[in-house]
Amino acid sequence: MYRPVPITTRGGEPTDSGDPVVTLDQVPRWSNAEFRYAYENEDPTNSCFPDPLASASGSECNASGMVSKFPMDHEINSKIYLWRGDPWNLEVDAVVNSTNENLDEAHSSPGLHASAGPGLAEECATLGGCRTGMAKVTNAYDLPARRVIHTVGPKYAVKYHTAAENALSHCYRSCFELLIENGLKSIAMGCIYTEAKSYPREPAAHVAIRTVRRLIEKQKDKVEAIVFCTTTSQDTEIYKRLLPLYFPRDKHEEEVALLKLPADVGDENGETTIDERKIRIKPLPNAKKSNPRISQASVDLSVSNVGLTRSSSYLDAFLDPAFMSLIKDPDQRRREQWEKTAQAQTSWNFFKMFGYGDVAGPPLSAAEEYSLHSRYLAKANTLNFSEIAEMKIVYRGGVDSEGRPVMVVVGAHFLLRCLDLERFIIHVVKEFEPLIQKPYSIVYFHSAATLQMQPDLGLMKRIQQILGRKHQHNLHAIYVLHPTFGLKSAVFGLQFCVNNVVWKKVVYVDRLLQLFRYVPREQLTIPDFVFQHDLEVNGGKGLIVDPRTKYVYQRP
Repeated sequence: MYRPVPITTRGGEPTDSGDPVVTLDQVPRWSNAEFRYAYENEDPTNSCFPDPLASASGSECNASGMVSKFPMDHEINSKIYLWRGDPWNLEVDAVVNSTNENLDEAHSSPGLHASAGPGLAEECATLGGCRTGMAKVTNAYDLPARRVIHTVGPKYAVKYHTAAENALSHCYRSCFELLIENGLKSIAMGCIYTEAKSYPREPAAHVAIRTVRRLIEKQKDKVEAIVFCTTTSQDTEIYKRLLPLYFPRDKHEEEVALLKLPADVGDENGETTIDERKIRIKPLPNAKKSNPRISQASVDLSVSNVGLTRSSSYLDAFLDPAFMSLIKDPDQRRREQWEKTAQAQTSWNFFKMFGYGDVAGPPLSAAEEYSLHSRYLAKANTLNFSEIAEMKIVYRGGVDSEGRPVMVVVGAHFLLRCLDLERFIIHVVKEFEPLIQKPYSIVYFHSAATLQMQPDLGLMKRIQQILGRKHQHNLHAIYVLHPTFGLKSAVFGLQFCVNNVVWKKVVYVDRLLQLFRYVPREQLTIPDFVFQHDLEVNGGKGLIVDPRTKYVYQRP
């Protein structure tokens, strides 16, 4: 198990800040058996290492027949160190400072400038800043190290997870490039992320360790020591747990790593790749396998003559046919989508003409619905919708008669003139997100809703697209209380033009007592005007309404 080692000074010499200097022979080497991480208490058949950002495709945990992407390498392991403490006290060639674009002292790693002295801040002020993902080098001044490498880590947002991963990976690569360019051999680096930039610790550690592993594989002879420095017990535990996955020290750790590595471990540089963004190239179907040789005389012709005398077949000889044809996916899909959208916008729209809203346009694919839902959900988690929540348009109920959770929608509370529709859609996504993960029901009170302007079919279609196919699959029923002829016509239009699957689940209920057969009264918070409307519409025949509890009973 990893533990800090007692610190002794180098010849009794402390640094100018009073902290003792620590040499590499005092730092635990990763290949040292004394500091091995124990797997004996873990079940090797359990689920893969729980990386919340790993894709579902990595959930298969069968290591039989699999080849490790990070095989055991004793030479590489001998260059890795794990140190609990500040890197500023280590006697290495370079230490890494995680800072901001201005390289100012206030946003640098804690304790660096105090240990290095004022000269470091003065030199940083002359560098002209540094871009995210890049690095710059300065002298170390009063530090035991020879150089300080400054790098700028990315801000993190779930929406831009891949970009943040690759920017963080580039931070480590930039530091290694400067290390090698300056003829340095050893480097100590802390965690290149800050709480202010909201980068999750564990995903950041995955990026750091796998990028360093790929870098050492390519520059094995130019780097002698890499020290991972942690300053908190949380980071230390994360690195102790993850290092064996990327730097296994025996066959047992290599086998365990096959089960615990996340699905996406990056490419040969440690960067995350997205298949849809790759350029796909295939040869022309009728292209010749061998290009005709071009005579020297024809090559020697002037440029002006080339434009006049060369035919297209001649110019094809200069081109590799493989670069003249791209596989249509996904670009062809996008083009077809644009063509369908343009056609829908220019075509005659019956429903829009009669005021039902814009329900034209092509349906979205599963990937497009997922991307749209993710974007709206990310917005929903960062915004405050208290003013919309107070209107009680959409709110959680209890459960229906079969135990499914219920979402309540009140049509009369939908004040169109007082709403920002885009914010309302985001609010709906936020409220529905916990429910659509499993079967659920919707209760819609249409009581007195005709007194207010209601959302058109175009808005309903938009919300349905954003909620996605999981909402369509898990929705059990939509119970509509006090429907009108206009509402039934609108639902018919939704069935016909938007989605026949969802809107076929509408159940019309004329009385509250009928609704209570599906959803018990105690599971619903019902506005007072709904009771009043029910009495007005149905005449109150055979009913008694408790004025205190608002319960509706059959007259004895």
